[in-house]
Amino acid sequence: MKKPARVFSEVIKHLFKKPATCSYPFTPAKPMPNFRGRIAFDQDKCIGCQMCVRVCPAKAIEIPLSAQQPPVPAAVEGAPAPVAKKKFDCIMKLDHCVYCAQCVETCPKKALIMTQDFELASVNKADLRRHYK
Repeated sequence: MKKPARVFSEVIKHLFKKPATCSYPFTPAKPMPNFRGRIAFDQDKCIGCQMCVRVCPAKAIEIPLSAQQPPVPAAVEGAPAPVAKKKFDCIMKLDHCVYCAQCVETCPKKALIMTQDFELASVNKADLRRHYK
């Protein structure tokens, strides 16, 4: 058993020491540079190849065809018929995602990126389904 004087000196020493932990809810946390947080989607870069859907181990991604397709440009006489680039949406199920970043690494056009956003908790399951348009 320790002597009371030794315990008291240990308590006094730790009173003036800098804390080993941060006071997270009161000060914002700073994630590391390579932190894997919420996945963001850039619709303009997506070509709809579905590679991200195939490699996702949790089946947390869907890439449906967007309801808002761009108008087909007018044909110019003597030129080949213009082709409008299709637009795709991204549906992320954050409650299924394991944040492994395989989808981000696989995307050939870098339409998916990892963000530093980590405060994703919600009591409403609908908030964990993100539809990027």
